[in-house]
Amino acid sequence: MADTWLIVGLGNPGPRYETTRHNVGQMVMDELASRRQAAFKQHKANARVAETWLRPGAAKLVLAKPNSFMNVSGGPVAGLARFYGTDPDHVIVVHDELDIPFDTLKLKTGGGHGGHNGVRDVAKALSTPDFHRVRVGIGRPPGRQDPADWVLDPFSASDRQTLPILISDAADAVERIVEHGITAAQQVAHAPKG
Repeated sequence: MADTWLIVGLGNPGPRYETTRHNVGQMVMDELASRRQAAFKQHKANARVAETWLRPGAAKLVLAKPNSFMNVSGGPVAGLARFYGTDPDHVIVVHDELDIPFDTLKLKTGGGHGGHNGVRDVAKALSTPDFHRVRVGIGRPPGRQDPADWVLDPFSASDRQTLPILISDAADAVERIVEHGITAAQQVAHAPKG
């Protein structure tokens, strides 16, 4: 049987949050599903799920968008991991990252949560931090804006020009982790641009 990978885009539910910085992980799930004409359906683990394949005959991809709020993402992720029999080394969490400049990706496996409450909750629910992360840089807020407000704002008009490329790059990184492993994916994602 083909490997099954659980790929989770963190975010907040509902139209109010759809276009916010905090939901960039879910935007990446939409891109991965769109590439495969896969549709999201409600799952009993409190998430919307699209089951698809990397490509015919290759790894199975379970693309997931939790219905819970960001800070309590762990329950749906752990529920899906149990349902699909997916170990943490086959879980990829895609999320926004304040400490990485906008339009930059960083990939890692394990380690701390860097103050990201969604990642913290997933690590707690899986009983390990040893899952893969695709960290999508959203940058820090300008001036004195509270980071909590910043992540819940939509992307700026200038950022929206570049956002589709960033989302596409993040989707490519997910596919590369599944097909070639984290190290190979890091070498591409972390290479200087231009």
